[in-house]
Amino acid sequence: SSAPGKQGYVTADEANRLTQRRNAAPAAVILDPDGRIGRAYDARTTPQMYIIAPDQRLAFKGAVDDDPTHRPGNVEGAHNYVRAALGELRAGLPVSEPFPRPYGCSVKYAD
Repeated sequence: SSAPGKQGYVTADEANRLTQRRNAAPAAVILDPDGRIGRAYDARTTPQMYIIAPDQRLAFKGAVDDDPTHRPGNVEGAHNYVRAALGELRAGLPVSEPFPRPYGCSVKYAD
């Protein structure tokens, strides 16, 4: 999440309301207003996805998919890097595309 006073900042309550309004069902949400976690993982773009493997190593870091247009109609035909990486990890395989370049807006860290 963004720092207080920066574009994209939300409180925990606001994040919960957004989740409900979007009919989303995340397994977990991390709010990081001080940027400690984001900086530790060198997050620079949002959205930018991370997959931590069961052995605690960073198995994936990058774009959700290969379509930077943000057009809802394109999602169905896009290659979903995250879904592919999770499938490979579950099958005991190395992630074939572990670091696809992310696209989107810059992360707004506190100064």
